[in-house]
Amino acid sequence: MITRRFAQVDVFTTTPLLGNPVAVVLDAEGLTTEQMQRFTAWTNLSEATFLLPPTHPDADYAVRIFTAAQELPFAGHPTLGTCHAWLAAGGVPRGDVVVQECGAGLVTVRRDPSGTLAFAAPERRRTGPLDGEEAGTIAAGLGLPDDAVVAHAWCDNGPPWQVLLLRSADDVLAARPRAELLGERFVGVVGPRPADDAEGVALEVRGFFPGPGGFAEDPVTGSLNAAVGQWLIEEGRVAERYVAAQGTALGRAGRVHVEAVDGVVWVGGGSVTVLEGAAAL
Repeated sequence: MITRRFAQVDVFTTTPLLGNPVAVVLDAEGLTTEQMQRFTAWTNLSEATFLLPPTHPDADYAVRIFTAAQELPFAGHPTLGTCHAWLAAGGVPRGDVVVQECGAGLVTVRRDPSGTLAFAAPERRRTGPLDGEEAGTIAAGLGLPDDAVVAHAWCDNGPPWQVLLLRSADDVLAARPRAELLGERFVGVVGPRPADDAEGVALEVRGFFPGPGGFAEDPVTGSLNAAVGQWLIEEGRVAERYVAAQGTALGRAGRVHVEAVDGVVWVGGGSVTVLEGAAAL
């Protein structure tokens, strides 16, 4: 058993306990996949990440990303939380941006003058509308009437998100997932907030995924917001720069900043370290 540096970072917030936490093991060399999976399940968080030396010459570090049930090639809030922890631990990027190596390839992370991080959304592996019957099954699995669904799409950028665009934020918050109908799907729902929203938030987002204890809701989801941003900006359904809220139904206040620049969608938000120390693995 080896003691390894560890941090727990709250992502998509600047106020501790209002975002989505990720556990980061800062020195994971020598750990097996089984050990990483077991530790992730033990944390009882949506994801944990494990930092490793890069194998690609352009990368600053490599990371493996796990949920309690499986390894993911990419995930958004773990990307930002891992980068935050790596920088806080003394990591120095080779260039003006940080380059992360993960299962999906290389992911660029930029820092603005305030230190806020944003990642460049990876290309989606699958796009286009869902099969109509599939969309209906998902709507039923969320307890939504068919007329609540405005559009739907594959938003697969690692996690295989299937997303429904609903009439309103109220419809999003009314969703009640049923595991027996949704099965192993990764499901996202998104709906517009009123145009005069006091915070200037454009969209309400929720993401659901299967876990060992049944179907779970993710507090704030970078990968989902990244693919949703690509989809909705491409179709002209949202502005090229907007803020999405996620976590409302769980008592969180995640805020995801999405911006399209020269054809690249950037997804960012605040990150704050809540716990740090050592993990015995």
